Amino acid sequence: MRILLIHSDYMRFEARKKAISNADIIKEPIGEAKNPVVAFIAVEKVDEENPGSVTLQLVKEIKETMKRVGAESVVVYPYAHLSSSLGSVSVARKIITDTHNALKEDYNAIKAPFGWYKSFELKCKGHPLSELSRTILPETKVEGETEPSALKAEKKLRSEWHILDTNGELIPVSEFDFQPHPNLKKFVDYEISKTRAVGEEPPHVKLMRYHEIADYEPGSDSGNLRWYPKGSLIKRLLEEHVSGIIAKYGGMQVETPIMYDITHPKLSEYLNRFPARQYVLKSGEREFFLRFAACFGQYLMKHDMTISHKNLPLKLYELSHYSFRREQRGELIGLRRLRAFTMPDMHTLAEDMDHAKQEFLNQYKLSMGWMKDLNLEYEAGIRFVRDFYEQNKDFAAQLVKISGKPALVELWDEKYFYFIMKFEFNIVDALSKASALSTVQIDVENTKRFDITYVDEHGKKKHPLMLHASISGSIDRCVYALLEKAELDRKKGKKPMFPLWLSPTQVRLLPLSTDFIEFARKIADKFQKEDIRVDIDDRDLSVGKKIREAEKEWVPYILVLGEKEKKSGEFKVRIRSSGEQKDMSLEELIREIKNETGNLPFKPLPLSRFVSERPKFV
Repeated sequence: MRILLIHSDYMRFEARKKAISNADIIKEPIGEAKNPVVAFIAVEKVDEENPGSVTLQLVKEIKETMKRVGAESVVVYPYAHLSSSLGSVSVARKIITDTHNALKEDYNAIKAPFGWYKSFELKCKGHPLSELSRTILPETKVEGETEPSALKAEKKLRSEWHILDTNGELIPVSEFDFQPHPNLKKFVDYEISKTRAVGEEPPHVKLMRYHEIADYEPGSDSGNLRWYPKGSLIKRLLEEHVSGIIAKYGGMQVETPIMYDITHPKLSEYLNRFPARQYVLKSGEREFFLRFAACFGQYLMKHDMTISHKNLPLKLYELSHYSFRREQRGELIGLRRLRAFTMPDMHTLAEDMDHAKQEFLNQYKLSMGWMKDLNLEYEAGIRFVRDFYEQNKDFAAQLVKISGKPALVELWDEKYFYFIMKFEFNIVDALSKASALSTVQIDVENTKRFDITYVDEHGKKKHPLMLHASISGSIDRCVYALLEKAELDRKKGKKPMFPLWLSPTQVRLLPLSTDFIEFARKIADKFQKEDIRVDIDDRDLSVGKKIREAEKEWVPYILVLGEKEKKSGEFKVRIRSSGEQKDMSLEELIREIKNETGNLPFKPLPLSRFVSERPKFV
């Protein structure tokens, strides 16, 4: 189901002509409401699987929106134009009617007639919550899938939403001026909606296939993808970089199993405290679950360790290949949300809250550096249990001041999960959907649950606090973010491309004819010795065609090689980032590339040096 909720000053409609033969029988063709939430509704084919579930979710969504915006009435408005995959007339009519009947028990609710062409007039109020779009999917029960209590709690979770500005002032979202911060506005709308399903294919899906980065794997479960050589290169560079960041920070890298006994008393308790669905599998008579983070193994490892106060802060780190979450259907599309993913996962033990906040701050700064290295624009979401925020306002203000941009703040009256505070850096994609990358949480439960202790300076055993951190977030989602950014750049009139250090080919050489292939080989050798990924387009194509092909592949630097270049040692370099052509020597170009890539990781070309020798993966 697709819905569009608009908070209006008024709504008027008039039924003009029947659109279907069995349209609603009406006595009065005109309807009017003051200060309503107008719910434009399109019932889809998928809703036929469980109409009752869809109706319940729809009624709940409308009621919650009405409370948030202070609406006096509601208009239930059938609106088939929101979808190209409409459900049957009978199911659609029943959902619309049942929704209206449920709403009119508590509100002044009117229903626009079903199956009629109608004229309508409304005036949208224009505040941050006045236009909200939703996708609702029928709930399904999968055999072997259990829902943790944390997920059930999340459905009941009630929040207050504010913007924390750079002066440390907490402002309700309805009163904040979003005009200078359009991307923040998109993030806020997405987060408040709590709708994670994607109604249309995001641009990165086409890009990941066109550039032979990754693809769906029909032989596996949904959300498990195949990665081609270029995509594997990008992933490995990202993995190496985040692992290097953690190593410099003092993280000790470990490895732990990917499956755990579902009846383990401590682990099963934690399963219910983590808001994620898990895969369950059987081995003989025993049941196991696949990890959805590296927490489990690290908890058990820390329980068995002997830890002194001199060892704190203590940081264990794992690059988990893979973590598994059984995300819901409708949320799985491309690289945005997967069921099998790579998650760099670090857990830090800290003596007390002051030390925990200092490590939180350090990891916040590392995450800012990560987003800078990927050249990604991001929005910060910071979530607190209200009591903790009230006691730590200065700390919250410090986070916003460091980033230099306002942040969305969610306040919970109760502690629903095991943490009392977390932040996320989110990117907003080309469909205005937000996805979290970097994140850190302050955990106040699990060192006690797993009896993780350290010995203080007086020889007494104590339970430390623990921080959960993924400085990069899911590596797969980072690739999604890079591709979506490229699409946003294209829409702004900029040339889409990967950051130079992640470009599968950094320099492409275009020999004018076969006579210059040997010259191209020698030039390529010089780049290769400098750890620069270079290839040669040796195909029997015109130079113009080769240039166009290189542009389509987002190659950052293109050099045409002919007699003039061979004699002079000077090259006219096409630079993608600036769109200019520049006369440069090889030494100048190498220096420019090295200056931009700096100390970022390098790996060799993932495919044959000669373009003619490469297979097609897609």
